[in-house]
Amino acid sequence: MVSSSEPSWDFYRTFLAVLEHGSLSAAARELGLTQPTVGRHIDALEESVGAELFTRSQQGLLPTDAALVLKPYAETLASTTAALLRAASGSKDKVSGTVRISASEVIGTEVLPPILADLQAKYPELVVELSASDAVEDLLQREADIAVRMVAPAQEALLARHIGVISLGLFAHRSYIARHGKPETVEQLRLHKLIGFDRQTAYIRMMMKRYPFLDGVRLSFRSDHSTALQNALRAGIGIGFYQTPLARRDANLVHLLPEVEVAIDTWVVMHENLKTSPRCRVTFDALVTGLLDYVRGSETEDQS
Repeated sequence: MVSSSEPSWDFYRTFLAVLEHGSLSAAARELGLTQPTVGRHIDALEESVGAELFTRSQQGLLPTDAALVLKPYAETLASTTAALLRAASGSKDKVSGTVRISASEVIGTEVLPPILADLQAKYPELVVELSASDAVEDLLQREADIAVRMVAPAQEALLARHIGVISLGLFAHRSYIARHGKPETVEQLRLHKLIGFDRQTAYIRMMMKRYPFLDGVRLSFRSDHSTALQNALRAGIGIGFYQTPLARRDANLVHLLPEVEVAIDTWVVMHENLKTSPRCRVTFDALVTGLLDYVRGSETEDQS
């Protein structure tokens, strides 16, 4: 039986935490609540929706079909609530409050920090939340305010600025080359230790289509995290793709087989409703300026 009372948002937040962690105790630690309180929230939500949401197993609490139906709605509530709090945190006429930025793992960890440092030095009341992940967050659902994307935006309600193309090439550390030599042809790559992703993504499939020689190549080091792959390359584990402008910052990285190059189109995007928000406007402009410098610096070095 469905309860006539509307569930508190706190119940949905607790529900998402239990979904993520699979136990009441882990959800309680994340939320700063006691385990009995988390249990009461789940019980109250189950009473409100008239369905069991979790079943116990040796692996922990497993979501029922009813829980999986509720999940996207609870996630929408979470992103909307977070966007509301960010909007409320800023004033109308000055740059203050919180802005949430979504960017790929490499861009977020390697390229944006100095750009954001200059921005926050100029606007000390600006608070930045950075989601550095290769997952694409939905700007229309306000999962983020501004995004740096490697694909042209399709939604009409988004304000977008095209930054240009970031090139990726094959690189290896000098220590690796000293031990294993340098491949002189694409075919010789099969004789080397290669670094790459542990799973197929749209980006990997595009690479395979453009460079068929990559299909079936044995990887000596695999990871789902871009930063782990970069660190493995810099440690001399093997040969891998690396953003050219980043690689040029490290004199120990050697560019191999220049004919093998991948071009990544880059955009800065935000919801058009945020263009009058001072904190979002200055952040958008700072990202555009900083990333244009990043891309142009690479182009200048390529021509030198």
